[in-house]
Amino acid sequence: MKEAEKKSFIERLFIKVNNIDKVLESRVDTILLRFINMLKYFFIIIMIVYLAICLLSLGHKIITFTLEQGALNFTSIKTILTDGLFTLIVIAIVKTLFIKNGFDYSLTFLEIAFVVIIRKLILLETIPSETDLLIALGITSSIFFILIIYIHNLKRKWLKENEQNKNNSGGGF
Repeated sequence: MKEAEKKSFIERLFIKVNNIDKVLESRVDTILLRFINMLKYFFIIIMIVYLAICLLSLGHKIITFTLEQGALNFTSIKTILTDGLFTLIVIAIVKTLFIKNGFDYSLTFLEIAFVVIIRKLILLETIPSETDLLIALGITSSIFFILIIYIHNLKRKWLKENEQNKNNSGGGF
């Protein structure tokens, strides 16, 4: 009889501890989720400020180079182009911070990777020892570009199909 009472007492104790654990876990999860969201918004603000600095720097370089040189030489144009591509990367990263859909998030990072590879191709010196790397980056960027176009066409096709399904299902009285 005592064993049955001990079991029931121990079982009750474990059930109470388990319930307390569940309550604490849900509260801790809520607190941590709020903390992470606050950090996310703080990071977004920092990235927007950084983006503004990138845009101001790019504008300053364009104006300075144009006033100094008139017609820009190749080195100045390359500097402006690489800074512009870097700014484009920062814009895309800031954009991804607002995306809730995982599919669009992945597609945006594919686009960022494409721009990063193109930027690397522009910055690489065209010397014979870099030929293999140039070819690999060129092929990779081509594959990324084809994937981006393909996925955008798929999304457009899916949107058309969804519209047709809505029109077909909602059209009858």
